[in-house]
Amino acid sequence: MFCTACGHQNNEDANYCAKCGSYLVGEQHTETIPMPLPGVGRDPDSNVPVEPSGGQGAALVIRAGGGRAGEHFKLLDTTTIGRSPTSDIFLDDVTVSREHAVVYNDGSSIRIEDRASLNGTFVSHERVDKQALTDGDEIQIGKFKLTYLAE
Repeated sequence: MFCTACGHQNNEDANYCAKCGSYLVGEQHTETIPMPLPGVGRDPDSNVPVEPSGGQGAALVIRAGGGRAGEHFKLLDTTTIGRSPTSDIFLDDVTVSREHAVVYNDGSSIRIEDRASLNGTFVSHERVDKQALTDGDEIQIGKFKLTYLAE
């Protein structure tokens, strides 16, 4: 099976590309699977769910990677993304750094900042250190592809 993202030939039974980590779409993957929606995040001091103060409804949705497509995360004032289990958005894969990126929501704008990750943070296929997000932006962190939804 050839990867539609990079063209690498993979084993027929592979779910992800061995070269770039993209999800391999095949005939056996045509049904829709309902996914539970995780909580809105947590207060790092109390581990209690909290609502974001600005940009109500702003969220990241996992589009591909790790079999987690469809998971939805509301953006807090500060939302951490990484391989650390204490991250607000926990992405458990070696292509993700422990403290990979942070999304800041100040109520008037939302921006993502890379935290000196090994594989980088990409917004709309461009590697970024800091970037303001606009509705529909694709964010790639390791093998995970997420979409930013403004409201």
